[in-house]
Amino acid sequence: MSISNTPTSSDACLSIVHSLLCHRQGAESETFAKRAIESLVKKLKEKKDELDSLITAITTNGAHPSRCVTIQRTLDGRLQVAGRKGFPHVIYARLWRWPDLHKNELKHVKYCQFAFDLKCDSICVNPYHYERVVSPGIALQFFVYLSVSVTGPSGLLVKEEFDFEGQTSTQGTSGVSSLLPPSEGPSTASTPTFHVTAYVCVLILVSMMILTGAPSGWTRGGTFTPPVPHHQNGHVQHHPPMPHPGAYWPVPSDVAFQLPISNHPAPDYWCSIAYFEMDVQVGETFKVPSSCPTVTVDGYVDPSGGDRFCLGQLSNVHRTEAIERARLHIGKGVQLECKGEGDVWVRCLSDHAVFVQSYYLDREAGRAPGDAVHKIYPSAYIKLFDLRQCHRQMQQQAATAQAAAAAQAAAVAGSIPGPGSVGGIAPAISLSAAAGIGVDDLRRLCILRMSFVKGWGPDYPRQSIKETPCWIEIHLHRALQLLDEVLHTMPVADPQALD
Repeated sequence: MSISNTPTSSDACLSIVHSLLCHRQGAESETFAKRAIESLVKKLKEKKDELDSLITAITTNGAHPSRCVTIQRTLDGRLQVAGRKGFPHVIYARLWRWPDLHKNELKHVKYCQFAFDLKCDSICVNPYHYERVVSPGIALQFFVYLSVSVTGPSGLLVKEEFDFEGQTSTQGTSGVSSLLPPSEGPSTASTPTFHVTAYVCVLILVSMMILTGAPSGWTRGGTFTPPVPHHQNGHVQHHPPMPHPGAYWPVPSDVAFQLPISNHPAPDYWCSIAYFEMDVQVGETFKVPSSCPTVTVDGYVDPSGGDRFCLGQLSNVHRTEAIERARLHIGKGVQLECKGEGDVWVRCLSDHAVFVQSYYLDREAGRAPGDAVHKIYPSAYIKLFDLRQCHRQMQQQAATAQAAAAAQAAAVAGSIPGPGSVGGIAPAISLSAAAGIGVDDLRRLCILRMSFVKGWGPDYPRQSIKETPCWIEIHLHRALQLLDEVLHTMPVADPQALD
């Protein structure tokens, strides 16, 4: 649904829920968020003015004034959603504004008439009728915890103790709650040594984090062992890697110090991404500048640009209900990362698996090129594309096609191919197959395809990615640039052979 087509209270619940779900901050699971929004929309369906106020507040990020959005207060003041209980104003404030919010950090604005603290029969759950304040108790807990437990061999801060992605939380949420001290206190065998200035700096830093939210880039260190793919019919499944204490994925030394494959300057854009629904491209192709090595493709409705491609804002007049349902589950989507000269990695941020067509993964799994569909599970971080391998493969295929075409031409002329010819005196059908390699076949080496939520292949009713409801095609520009070089530098005897 496009931003210009914001729903109203008169629209179907599904459309309203989809629009509001696209604005969630992402700390809660997609399932919980959807249940919470559905519950609220149903409660407000008979109060159209309040539902319109909620839609306006959320879709404009509070840019326009909005009235109270109320639900009935329960006996204990808490709301139950998907088997979990919590204070309603906190649930929706976390959902749409502060994912790391603590329940004691909300203060209502003066003009809110049904704020939770006013003890009225109805409770206002409009997230923009509340402000966030620092809880001194929480800051003190952080300060005490840091002062007694966070020391390294020489009394320095140890980053390993922190996890702003919520690895210590059973619900997978991030932020303040995941940073609280564990139930078992730290060992007191050794006395930590912190300078008093460090105490003050840490306290200020933590207070700022509580106010503004933890930086998304600060995450628990962890070296990931490459996942062992699991074969199932035509599918290869890639599970999330197991974390181990240590640093982030290191760049192998043989990669870090390799000379570039080509001296030609890198292209202005390292990739372009086209979004499809079934066999129809929706929206314009999104180009990722080389200055943004990491790009996120998600299902939200924020304006796309630079390092983020938001699919939720794209409209399609031919979109079916099945496609609409699938799009609801794209969520945080995937993060694509370009490393080195052109290697590509993917991190699955969605709550649902994604399915990938990748010649690099085919080779790693011991499969023939194009023979498998690879299932990438949530939280997995996997390499999808190796530029050097692709370059070698395109050189080999182009050389094979050129030699086979020459051998075929010699066979037609009645001469026998020499010992140096590819295929020697192999049957003509093999020569024809090799000579049949065209530019499109070589271009496929430089393209990745990925579907969200729904898979295809032998394990699914969909045999082709063009039968899946929502998928993307990623063209890798450095690889295409190298392919152009290969085709122009190769001494092709018959210029038509590779056309």
